[in-house]
Amino acid sequence: MRDWTKLSSIGLASIMAVSLTACGTETKNDAGSKATPATSTSPAAATPAATAATTASTPANAPVKISIYTNHFDDDTSKPYDYAVAELKKEMPNIEVTLVPGLQDNGQKIKTQMATGDLPDIIDTNWDIMQIGSKSNNILTLDDAPETAQFKKDLNKGNEAKLIAPDGHVYGYPYAGTEFIILYYNKKLFAEAGIEAPIKTIDQLKDAAKKFNAKGIIPLAIFSKEKWIGNALLQGFMTREEPKGYGALNGAAETPEALKLAAKQVEELQKAGLFAKNATQTNYDQASSLFYQGKAAMFVNGQWEIPSSQKNLGDNVEFMNFPAKDEATYEKAKFAMNGAGGPGGFAVSAKTKNKEAAIKVAAFMARKYAEYKYTQVGTPIVSIKVDKPITAQVPAMLSRLGKEVIPNITSFATVQNDTNVNLSIDDNSQNLIVAGFTADQFVTNLNKSLKK
Repeated sequence: MRDWTKLSSIGLASIMAVSLTACGTETKNDAGSKATPATSTSPAAATPAATAATTASTPANAPVKISIYTNHFDDDTSKPYDYAVAELKKEMPNIEVTLVPGLQDNGQKIKTQMATGDLPDIIDTNWDIMQIGSKSNNILTLDDAPETAQFKKDLNKGNEAKLIAPDGHVYGYPYAGTEFIILYYNKKLFAEAGIEAPIKTIDQLKDAAKKFNAKGIIPLAIFSKEKWIGNALLQGFMTREEPKGYGALNGAAETPEALKLAAKQVEELQKAGLFAKNATQTNYDQASSLFYQGKAAMFVNGQWEIPSSQKNLGDNVEFMNFPAKDEATYEKAKFAMNGAGGPGGFAVSAKTKNKEAAIKVAAFMARKYAEYKYTQVGTPIVSIKVDKPITAQVPAMLSRLGKEVIPNITSFATVQNDTNVNLSIDDNSQNLIVAGFTADQFVTNLNKSLKK
């Protein structure tokens, strides 16, 4: 769920146009979802791992067991996995795949396993985890793998940053394109409360929060037990003033004014009652259920949420862009998207006993995830070309996304390159959702991390 790159609106329009043809061109978690940038691993250190990966071979028909750590808790995560595994059995019948279900824990389990060196063979990951894994020699550098060369050839334009990390290396195979976070809302609840949509300003959002609370409805459901979503929410407000989002922190000695304003806005929204009191103890399943059941008027998540929300709420659900300090700023910045093209996807453990097979499976799974999402969900936002037609009935919101949003995108945020700074944003953006924590505290804590 978190990635960052910048594309021109012309380029995005061309991506969308091609994606809706039979050949299909496409662009979490997740974050989700989630992503952070790198201090580089040197090519000299990285190359031997890749070389070893391509030389450790297994007899062609011998059974090979491969474990895969990935999310598998809703339609958006379980169906692409199940589809890819079924396709894998046809293509590589000797591979026996074991699912290691991902936890909604902000990557803590994988970080712990990296500390102990006890990792699954393949990890569905993001740039934060890739950085930690590459620095600790827990994941392979895939620069020289044959699968990488082919993946580069088949990438959709504009998705290079999804495959190639800021340090120039490849650590995993992405299936998603450049994704972004949006606000979903229940049209029926908005109409009953007399609230006009889309909400364009922070004051309008505060007013809506008060009206929904008066009716006993949670204004905005957020699964802030996972820190990345508070991080993403905060950046959504920041991009109204600074299109680079957290990328503006690269080389900064102190918190930029745009982020100071965004933190103040979240503090004010918290005081206005936008979030439930237990928001930081709420996971995705719980938050989405509140929204689907009409107990929450709004929900924040990535555009990948569209099929699930449409399935559960039908014509009562719609999405809107992040509001700004005033309507003029909103109109200017509404297509500055809160998302980025940072690396992500299926990485391979350096400890796997079947490196060659694991790399092949990782690349294959990424391709088939993209194939499922394009053909059976209808999303054009996948990393790699798909040579099969869309067979899904495309949800109305996804059609709107393709017609009204993607062709008009003016920018994406850019990647923030310091792991410690991103951890500080994670912790302190989560704190902003809790009563008593102020924007001034956020800025003070972040400045400490920036000065380090």
